[in-house]
Amino acid sequence: MGDIVDHEEEFLSLRLAILNNSSCCDQRNINKIKKRKRRELEFINTWDLNESCEGKIFSLLELRESMLKIDVKKKGGVVEDGKGLHLIHSLLISATSINENSIDLAVDNLRELYQNVSLKGDSVQRVAAYFADGLIARLLTRKSPFYDMIMKPPTQEEEFLAFTEFYKVSPFYQFAHFTANQAILESFEKELEYNNGLLHVIDFDISYGFQWPSLIQSLSENATTSNRISLRITGYGKTIDELRETETRLVSFAKCFRNLSFEFQGVLSRYKLSNLTKRKNETLAVNLIFHLNSLSTYSKISETLKEVHDLCPSIVTIVEQEGCKIPQTFMPRFMESLHYFAAMFDSLDDCLPIDSIKRLSIEKNHLGKEIKNMLNYDHKEGANNNVYSSSRYEQMETWKGRMESHGFLGIPLSCKNIMQAKLLLKIRSHFNSTIQLDGGNGGFRVLEIEDPRAISLAWQDRSIVSSKLSAESSQLTNQFYDRSFNVPAQLYPSLEDMSCVHHFTLIIL
Repeated sequence: MGDIVDHEEEFLSLRLAILNNSSCCDQRNINKIKKRKRRELEFINTWDLNESCEGKIFSLLELRESMLKIDVKKKGGVVEDGKGLHLIHSLLISATSINENSIDLAVDNLRELYQNVSLKGDSVQRVAAYFADGLIARLLTRKSPFYDMIMKPPTQEEEFLAFTEFYKVSPFYQFAHFTANQAILESFEKELEYNNGLLHVIDFDISYGFQWPSLIQSLSENATTSNRISLRITGYGKTIDELRETETRLVSFAKCFRNLSFEFQGVLSRYKLSNLTKRKNETLAVNLIFHLNSLSTYSKISETLKEVHDLCPSIVTIVEQEGCKIPQTFMPRFMESLHYFAAMFDSLDDCLPIDSIKRLSIEKNHLGKEIKNMLNYDHKEGANNNVYSSSRYEQMETWKGRMESHGFLGIPLSCKNIMQAKLLLKIRSHFNSTIQLDGGNGGFRVLEIEDPRAISLAWQDRSIVSSKLSAESSQLTNQFYDRSFNVPAQLYPSLEDMSCVHHFTLIIL
């Protein structure tokens, strides 16, 4: 609140300067005032705002600060259905108004939103609060300190904690990793006659290595004294610290298993594929889970797929959120994002109680961050800036066409893979959950998709992620491409937690 007061004083001096401008006789003073005016007006976006609108924006920021301190229990608890719909309606009016440069109307509706939303309320109140933040950020330029205040990313520690908690409580990542790992395992087993028990995985986004304990355990169960298995993972990460911590966790985990040798090589994400050594006859798997959607341009996606194709891997795994993000237009992106994240926030109510500190961490430092970035990735000069990057969510058919154009053809998921995904979701049900394996209403659902056979994880009637396999179009044999689209993965809350990891192997049987 102190920052807001300080900047209110700055804008007050601006308004006083404007009023005094007419009485200034000295041209030098006039020029100084105009220069100060231009500089301070840069804090607010390029629209021609009058004094009344400036005041409304300051008032809106103050109201936001008050909202962050509200205890929803004292305020009255969960909103009624009708009020929830009203919040969504206000969001749509705000977004449309900003898109049409009707700033007064946008500010008025955002003000009403901040009076009725809460980060500790029901799923509608919570998701509306983060969308309101994303919209108010669009009223400001990146030079504004208020923009940084709203868009400030979490610390590395906060981001890791949020990711870990989300991984524990939701089947989202669990389902994705589970499906991809099963496909990698099946590809490896098909080549056992000539791969000498060697498996090399290149992971383009290591994400703390949470995906790999299940694969390590599954491989170890197939290993014997006379038929040892070697797993080598080359993982790309954002920072050296992340790579070192990931290596420590995975190496420590792998030591628990006999007849399995494990190697990890960390590579910073900014480096391209180069000098990768491929051992004779080894099964090479390329893991692109949640990676392609993070690339800023289609040319970078194409470049990555060409590099992967040149490696001639036995299998490529891809998992991406299924959506429809149209970079050129704001409103379609807003609508798609609202539907998607409303489902995600609603699903968290199935996983955690409303007063959970863990839920607040997940939504603030993981989902909420993604919402604000999604709404502002094309924001003025920030469109080509990586500070506030956004993921690229597209429909399954779009990813399918892109993969086929780079030499990959679709093949069906195995029956075992589909069965395991369904059983995994069943054992991961929560206290408020209604699990639907096919059709029905409510809760998490696993949907089977034909042509070719694939599966999708859905919350109620909204598909969250989809999983699919593709084969590389090549004269080489035993080359497959696993295309998972937002398929949540297997449960590994922490590398020390062995209980659920073992269950997944039993489910296979």
